[in-house]
Amino acid sequence: MSAEYILGISAYYHDSAACLLKDGEIIAAAQEERFSRKKHDSRFPVHAIQYCLGEAGISIDDVLHIVFYDKPLVKFERLLETYLAYAPKGLFSFFSAMPVWLKEKLFLKSTLKKEFSSLSPSKKSPNLLFTEHHQAHAASTFFVSPFEKSIVLCLDGVGEWATTTAWLGEGNKLTPLWEIDFPHSIGLLYSAFTYYTGFKVNSGEYKVMGLAPYGEPRYTDLIYKYLVDLKEDGTFRLNMEYFNYAAGLTMTNDKFHRLFGGPPRKSESTLTQKEMDLARSVQDVTEEVMLRLARSVQRETGVKNLCLSGGVALNCVANGKILKAKIFDEIFIQPAAGDAGGALGAALSAHYEYKNHPRKVNPNDSMKGSYLGPSFTNDQIKSSLDKLGAKYTYFEDSKINHKLAQVLADGNVVGYFQGRMEFGPRALGGRSIIGDPRNRKMQSVMNLKIKYRESFRPFAPAVLADNVSDYFDIQSKSPYMLIVADVLEKHRIQMTEEEKKLFGIEKLNVPRSSLPSITHVDYSARIQTVHKDTNPKFYSLIEEFKKITDCPVMVNTSFNVRGEPIVSTPEDAYRCFMRTEMDFLVLENYILDKKDQPVVEKDDSWKQEFELD
Repeated sequence: MSAEYILGISAYYHDSAACLLKDGEIIAAAQEERFSRKKHDSRFPVHAIQYCLGEAGISIDDVLHIVFYDKPLVKFERLLETYLAYAPKGLFSFFSAMPVWLKEKLFLKSTLKKEFSSLSPSKKSPNLLFTEHHQAHAASTFFVSPFEKSIVLCLDGVGEWATTTAWLGEGNKLTPLWEIDFPHSIGLLYSAFTYYTGFKVNSGEYKVMGLAPYGEPRYTDLIYKYLVDLKEDGTFRLNMEYFNYAAGLTMTNDKFHRLFGGPPRKSESTLTQKEMDLARSVQDVTEEVMLRLARSVQRETGVKNLCLSGGVALNCVANGKILKAKIFDEIFIQPAAGDAGGALGAALSAHYEYKNHPRKVNPNDSMKGSYLGPSFTNDQIKSSLDKLGAKYTYFEDSKINHKLAQVLADGNVVGYFQGRMEFGPRALGGRSIIGDPRNRKMQSVMNLKIKYRESFRPFAPAVLADNVSDYFDIQSKSPYMLIVADVLEKHRIQMTEEEKKLFGIEKLNVPRSSLPSITHVDYSARIQTVHKDTNPKFYSLIEEFKKITDCPVMVNTSFNVRGEPIVSTPEDAYRCFMRTEMDFLVLENYILDKKDQPVVEKDDSWKQEFELD
């Protein structure tokens, strides 16, 4: 019997991606941005599709079903109803939205058929299916989770109508329990504060989360009094008098600005205590909403496991709070929780719900560590490096980790490129920049000289799974860097009375623990547990680092500069290495020392290449 291939697609809104299943197993998944080098690229994911097909060695004609992660006609209905409800206020944004809809989104079926037949050797039109947006989110997390039965919560900005949904996942079925509809959205509330604090909506939300520990929750009472009517069970309504996203082209309006004492902060201007306090306040409200929803859905069903998805599920601080509250025995979060993961969910939904195939539960999870993107052989890497005129040294498997561990222990920053590229927004040791977490200067060096980004942003620890509870207050694994937990008391450095008086960003330079570069100002850390079965190379490197330093933890951040997608190819990696003050680059078995590379004229014009996030 021939294999059954299903291709899932997300496109035209945020973060286009493609995912290929073979008899229900994930063969490949990748975001279009990694190939096009345009962050959050929303165009038809032609490169991601070609990569997925190439990984399986098939053509588009071999695919049984192509599944899109959204129902565009239902979304169009929501837009029309919203603009009518807010008329005449909504007319301006109605006229700006319509050309795009009439050109590509309303007639999406014929647009997709045209795109796919141009990829087909026989020019035949494919068999297209459509899932609902939140159904794709729910499928993306439950069907790969280690649970036979679980509650599924999906929280994002908005799909067609739904902004928050709860599901019961059991075997190969997802049963919807309830939903909260547009315009009431915790994701859009968070985005409104992202916009107001001067960051970019749909990409700057994680900055608000990183900024929150520097602030005090001074505005939470105002949010509850004027913006959000939050019920005991976690359901909520927003007061639309303060928001502009339903009718206009901005998130907030003058009434919102008056409530919080002035216009939105201009992008790239100085961050003040006000922005830190706003960030902390909206973060606290979001956590409270998520905790209440989790408690009430657990009470209603008695189910002991929770799966999370949707863009709000990338809020790893809130995830950590749910875990710590012990509402559920176990939690699983889809690593590509945002719209890119919709491609995976659409394919899985077709496999299990449409085709009714039985589901075999993997006790770890079925994501393969999220290492689902392209990889490169040593021969391919050598050929690329020779063309670039790079200088490199080859190391055998048995020697490379010892050399690298020593380089890291000496305080160097290393670009680390090996194995398959990660699917989702986090680098997990495939396309990472790594360093020594004991080094006090590592956070500011990495932020300012390598990532070219704001100094307040924290870095994550990659820690051997067996050692995680020796350093952090967490008993669960966190392979996808989606749970924040506290650094244990025994590793903390208590602040002096003088240091306690410091405000906001002044707190940044006060070391908080024996691992200062991964400990945030509130003694928390966004944890990645590293597992031998999913990333043996990265695991062995940290083991070697532990032998030399007695420290089983490493700083891990994504291999890119601010505004750039994570690197995908050896060429991307070398370019990023040469543009920054990284000390070493590792590409599979090749190590490159910056000092040995050909001198290039310092040219910062590339900084204009990437839109600031």
